[in-house]
Amino acid sequence: MRRAVERVWPRGVDLVEPLGGFTNRNFKITVGEDEFALRIGAEETDLLGIDRAVEYEATLHAAALGIAPPVEQFVEPEGYLVAPFIKRAAGGVSPEEAAGLLRRLHDSTPIAGRFDVFEIVEAYVAIARDRGVALPGAYAFSAGIAERIKARLGDRPQRPCHNDLHLLDFINDGTRNWIVDWEYAGMGDPMFDLACFALEAELDAEGEDALFAAYGDADRSAYLLHRFMADLRWALWGIVQQAISEIDFDFASYAGEHFERLQRTATDTPFRQALSGERRR
Repeated sequence: MRRAVERVWPRGVDLVEPLGGFTNRNFKITVGEDEFALRIGAEETDLLGIDRAVEYEATLHAAALGIAPPVEQFVEPEGYLVAPFIKRAAGGVSPEEAAGLLRRLHDSTPIAGRFDVFEIVEAYVAIARDRGVALPGAYAFSAGIAERIKARLGDRPQRPCHNDLHLLDFINDGTRNWIVDWEYAGMGDPMFDLACFALEAELDAEGEDALFAAYGDADRSAYLLHRFMADLRWALWGIVQQAISEIDFDFASYAGEHFERLQRTATDTPFRQALSGERRR
């Protein structure tokens, strides 16, 4: 951390405060009256599918759209990212607000990078096996369904996407919401973004209806199938993190929770209809 701070602020800073994080080390930096957020990437994050140059371009793209804070600095080759520090206000993001931000992103011009959740899942499994991390019994069950989902979805429209939406990635500054953490951004399926948000926000049927009404043209069948794939991706992400992360976090439990949820999803009637092709847009 000290090396990063000296690299970005050679004249010194007044205060450094840790902010936590699941993958990276994040800090609030105070320099005089100015406050910044400093992101220091963890080691081997390329194994998670992260390309820091692509992330930087995506962050600039999102900032230009007015849905992400501006970038103050991007330091190469280390990949340190500096942005204005935004204080979180009370309250979170509503389904309607999230839909508006995502619609603006999905309707924008192409960005660098590509995100294929099926390829990501395969890569995570290969890394886990190579690093000697055991895959739980739920994986075999999940892999079979994932193959069926891939066949059912076929070729999908590719649009600029965030691809890793958590509720903490929405920051309300008291006036508006921003989206942060663009590490996995790239061209992907917009319905995957909607699925990630809905899962993390634990939307009920009413919340989903609000999300789709605000978003507009959406494929609910693809959305339902991607809810399963989002949990599978996050579960396997937790498996890989057990092998590479230096952060003190229970990644095994994290993975287990997502495996449990995707197993529940697999029993839901709407999901089963979408998988069988009974459900239509």
